[in-house]
Amino acid sequence: MNVRSASRAILPGLAVLCVLSGLLPGPDLVELWARIWPILLFVTSMTVVTDLLFTAGVFERVIGASARLARGRTFALWLVTVLLAVACTVFFSLDTTAVLLTPLVVLLARRTGLPPLPFAVTIVWLANTASLLLPVSNLTNLLVQERLGISPAAFAGLVWAPAIVGIAVPCAVVFLIFRRRLTGRFSPAPARPVDDLVLLRAGYVVLALLLPALVSGVPVALSATVAAVALVCLFAVRRRSALTLRLIPANPLLLALSLFVLVTAAHAQGLDAFLAPAAGHGEDVGSLLQLALAGAAGANAVNNLPAYLALEPSGTSPLRLAALLIGVNLGPLITPWGSLATLLWAERLRSLGITIRWVPFALAGLLVTALMLPAAVAVLSWAVGCAYAGMISSLSTRSTSHAHHLSHRGHRRGRHRQGGGPGGPACIAGRR
Repeated sequence: MNVRSASRAILPGLAVLCVLSGLLPGPDLVELWARIWPILLFVTSMTVVTDLLFTAGVFERVIGASARLARGRTFALWLVTVLLAVACTVFFSLDTTAVLLTPLVVLLARRTGLPPLPFAVTIVWLANTASLLLPVSNLTNLLVQERLGISPAAFAGLVWAPAIVGIAVPCAVVFLIFRRRLTGRFSPAPARPVDDLVLLRAGYVVLALLLPALVSGVPVALSATVAAVALVCLFAVRRRSALTLRLIPANPLLLALSLFVLVTAAHAQGLDAFLAPAAGHGEDVGSLLQLALAGAAGANAVNNLPAYLALEPSGTSPLRLAALLIGVNLGPLITPWGSLATLLWAERLRSLGITIRWVPFALAGLLVTALMLPAAVAVLSWAVGCAYAGMISSLSTRSTSHAHHLSHRGHRRGRHRQGGGPGGPACIAGRR
């Protein structure tokens, strides 16, 4: 955490220095702000929403109901944990999964007498690797959606195949590593009493309305902000003590803004040309894998957000941008600073008295990454190729049908002119 504390102090200062010294030109700064302010607003609003839903008891109730669905079977409880981690990451972002689900799942495991480590590792791996499917799942996804100008459905249509790989491979490795601890049975813990039934039910309503809004095509910043305002108003009436400045994620926002400024300034000074050989070019599987590996290496060396920002100019097409997302979203499983979610996860575990051994963690993450990235890039290329072939086939079928139609009409007109129709030359000859 010393690295994180140093980043909080140093990075904002460097960002201000870049602006004041002119390393980041004024027009570039204005353009950058116009691009990122909706994203920062969304991050802020979603943090407020998730924290207030957590305070209302929504997540704890969902976890408890899921544990009862397992019916005392450890493996079933682990599968439920997988589903919760995937759903939370896809709809609320990887940081939400790390911050909110980690303590709930660990405490649930302890209350039921199960080892918490398999569940904790499942949470942190899926917090990263399940963050590929929707724009709201990861800040990097929002940047790609903004750059391409596509809807959430179109974004999911581009990355659905590697997103499945990003879920399946880590789950398979977790099961292989912890399979002996994931067998047997447990005794479900009794449900805790509800503190405020009105807040709980209102939280359910907000959640039920927000989830479809996030994938409807309505600007996600607008949907999240409306939900945040609704919850703040409700808590102002029911539990004003929960409304503190700690709801605003000041440190992550400052860190993200600083990284945006620093990497944009680096691009203004020629970073693109320096990174171009590592990122490669082209859309064949080898070129896409090269870009994904560069993204994963950058994420584990520094962090996934600056890695994406540094390599974004190499994403010269939707396919290459998707390959870059594979690297920076699925790849940061080796170092604790690879993503903010991993740092938040480790902080939560430390507060719960659980120590992570980082060398085994890195080796296991390296194994998952080595298996996952080539498979994800391969299925990305296959899925896009199939979609392209289907589009070409559909256009070809329409073109052929149209050509046959025109040919048939031309043939009939020809017959008509040559006597194939009533009153034509053949008919006249016949009357002779």
